[in-house]
Amino acid sequence: MSTVSLPTPGDLRITPRDRRFGREMPTPRLWHGGRVEATAIYNALSATFPVGEAFFVESVRAFRDGAPPQLAGEIKGFTTQEIIHSREHDAFNRRAADAGYDLTRLERRVEERLALTRSRPPIASLAATMALEHFTAILAHQLLANPSHLAGADKETADLWRWHACEEIEHKGVAYDTWLHATRDWTRFRRWEVKSKLMLIVTRNFLIDRTQGAVELMRQDGVTGPGAWAKLLWYLWVKPGMFRKIAGAWVRYFAPGFHPWNEDDRALLRAYDQSAADAPQPRRKVRRAA
Repeated sequence: MSTVSLPTPGDLRITPRDRRFGREMPTPRLWHGGRVEATAIYNALSATFPVGEAFFVESVRAFRDGAPPQLAGEIKGFTTQEIIHSREHDAFNRRAADAGYDLTRLERRVEERLALTRSRPPIASLAATMALEHFTAILAHQLLANPSHLAGADKETADLWRWHACEEIEHKGVAYDTWLHATRDWTRFRRWEVKSKLMLIVTRNFLIDRTQGAVELMRQDGVTGPGAWAKLLWYLWVKPGMFRKIAGAWVRYFAPGFHPWNEDDRALLRAYDQSAADAPQPRRKVRRAA
């Protein structure tokens, strides 16, 4: 049986940061600077996380047997981080519901997508997880690198998103390295072909579902029709243009020799941890997942 070299930095440590957000007071309904379209897209993303990140953990852990020691340790750290992310976004989603939003339609759509993926062989779930983890990592990079994305947002909620972004960058190579381990006996072309097809499917579903989900939440704020679509598409693709700004990083996924850590953006993690140290949070002992 062949082995595969894993390009993730050998000195990387995946460190769960057990923080809680927004527990002291209600989250404003239009928490993102009073902007309906900005609030809607982040709420639509958050609606996917509790069940989505549980799926990521399930998909990665299915292939942990026989993993090299470094990868086995990273899978444990990844699992712990994702469990905490699910907890915090579940709490955030309850606050969004308390503010008057109905997220059930969005959550049901996620469940339907995951049920279809689970009906395929487990390697398909891992490939889908790898593609979605790349999406979250490049979105996370933008959030930390470009403060304009969260400008004017409620502080507690912005802190939630920055914290989540930091840890998504930190564990961005885990699903990919698990994929390399699981497919170590495949040809390079077969590996590229499967991962590329799954990324195209994931991209189609991601863009359609998150956009439609955001439009549904805007409808709940009374913003409908062409005006709603125009506001949302301008926000996503023009200014601040999150989706436009991740396009180059998305394309690089298809390049021969791609790996998430080809871009070493740990400087963003150090900057985040320094800013968090300047505003201390109560420390809790984190029990790492098995």
